[in-house]
Amino acid sequence: MEKSKDPLHGITLQNIVEQLVDFYGFDTLSELIRIKCFSDNPSVKSSLTFLRKTDWARKKVEELYIRTLPKLKTL
Repeated sequence: MEKSKDPLHGITLQNIVEQLVDFYGFDTLSELIRIKCFSDNPSVKSSLTFLRKTDWARKKVEELYIRTLPKLKTL
């Protein structure tokens, strides 16, 4: 069985958001990606609701996650 080269393979959006929030916190996250769900009364649940409906925002979150992966792996 060949391992997927996609770093997002098998990872849920919830998992991505939770890891980014744990790593950066909502304050830094809202500076890195300027979307309201990270700055106005943020929660993982409300962020997931927004990101599931908004492709461009989800793409930005996934791109940040991929860029952050090397740092996450050192934890």
